Amino acid sequence: MSYTYRASALGPLRTFTLLEDGIDWVAGIQSGHIPYRSVRCVRMSFRPTSMQSRRFVVELWGKDAPKLQIASSTWKSIAEQERLDQSYATFVRELHARIARAAGPARFLQGSNPLIYWPSLVVFVMVALGLAALIVQAKRADAIAGAALGGAFLALYVWQGGNFIRRNRPGTYRADALPGDVMPPSL
Repeated sequence: MSYTYRASALGPLRTFTLLEDGIDWVAGIQSGHIPYRSVRCVRMSFRPTSMQSRRFVVELWGKDAPKLQIASSTWKSIAEQERLDQSYATFVRELHARIARAAGPARFLQGSNPLIYWPSLVVFVMVALGLAALIVQAKRADAIAGAALGGAFLALYVWQGGNFIRRNRPGTYRADALPGDVMPPSL
């Protein structure tokens, strides 16, 4: 079973192939093999980009190997990305099944690193409260248009930022129960 995507518009294709004993990867002129039993950590997260608002990423760390990133979208051209939801989800499920069967020391993490997530949550809440205070001030000054614009911006901020914060809450999961918040929707 293989999965291929392009991480950047001008970058090389990245191909990952699941073999009996491990995962082979090729990224341009670099390549390698990581045995399933030597996988130390797998992290699943939600990582939207400016051109792809529903992008998911699996990061895999193996002993004596570079960190591998597997994303759910690929660059088709300089200005277009394509979602690979079905093939990504199938590949990620099978990867987890094989790592679990190898019974190595792998930890399965979801969301952002806690050292990044919790300060980000505090900043998110502070910005939202600051925007709400500006809206109240605009209403007090009878600047209804300004208050309406601020309200629209606050709603968009809470909707987009809140979705990112909600999906990337740190945690752990089992290899046989992949977290839905960091996986493409079922088709």
